[in-house]
Amino acid sequence: MRKLKFAILGTGFWAKYQIPAWLMLDGVELVALYNRTRSKAEGFARQFAVPHVYDNVDELLDRHASELDFVDIITDVDTHTDFTLKAAAYGLDVICQKPMAPTLEAARQMVEGCRRAGVRFYIHENFRWQTPLRRLKTVLDSGVIGKPFKARVSFCSAFPVFENQPFLAELEQFILTDIGSHTLDICRFLFGEAVSLYCQTARVNPKIKGEDVATVLMKMQSGLTCSVEMSYASILEKEAFPQTFVTVEGALGSAVLTHDYTLRLTARNESGEIETRQQVAAPPQYVWADPAYALVHSSIVDCNRNLLADLQGKETAETTGSDNFETVRLVHTAYESAARDKVIYL
Repeated sequence: MRKLKFAILGTGFWAKYQIPAWLMLDGVELVALYNRTRSKAEGFARQFAVPHVYDNVDELLDRHASELDFVDIITDVDTHTDFTLKAAAYGLDVICQKPMAPTLEAARQMVEGCRRAGVRFYIHENFRWQTPLRRLKTVLDSGVIGKPFKARVSFCSAFPVFENQPFLAELEQFILTDIGSHTLDICRFLFGEAVSLYCQTARVNPKIKGEDVATVLMKMQSGLTCSVEMSYASILEKEAFPQTFVTVEGALGSAVLTHDYTLRLTARNESGEIETRQQVAAPPQYVWADPAYALVHSSIVDCNRNLLADLQGKETAETTGSDNFETVRLVHTAYESAARDKVIYL
């Protein structure tokens, strides 16, 4: 099978992980880079032997669209809609970083624009591809804890996220769009779709514009009640970043995903006694990844692999634009709920 050629739009913070993650996979060839600050793109081009560099998206597309199969958009969220629709107009399949768009209507335009252009549209939502979360999903699907009726998903930390991504401090809407895009997608991945949602938010850090704490309570179609906690203001005994913790209670037992990728299963054994078993679902380590964040960086490879398999016609992608639109809808419904202090029925 021939290699699929692609361009990357945006060579900021996440590109230094996204590019090597792509280059680990057979079947792709990176031919062009765009960044509004050309020198940044040139640095990546030298590092990864990419032949073409641009600081103008239109010029890149004009010159290379005929040879490209897809683009991977890793720019800030305010450019996502424009860049997606530009690429779609050239007949290129599109992968776009989360969050998909700054507004629900913009996200809708992206999904519909790609559909009308007849191109495939994906969102690079990698958290659900984290090794421990995939293992937890397998456990839940096995039925060992019975039908889940209650769950808690938690991403709470005091990690100084604003140091390496200072633009986040300027966002009027922060944690629900940044982390909520991940945690609410995790809930959909593990438990299905929501039928109602209630949210409360707070700003603890006085130096930022948006909210840095949010709690979301959802009722899922299955009947399960799911609470989602997210915070960048939590000074805890043991720093958890970048792990997501999950507790699931089922009719036959419980599953707890906690520190150090540990998954604990509690259920009755054959003698009828309650027993807890433990396993560790550690992520793979890659030489280009930061060992402290292997959990996140390795999930980029698995997410890319799934998207590439869909592009090659081998399997179905999980995080299509249409699917991720439902996560975007939850994010914006959470903001609406917090603003109105009301339960929103979906």
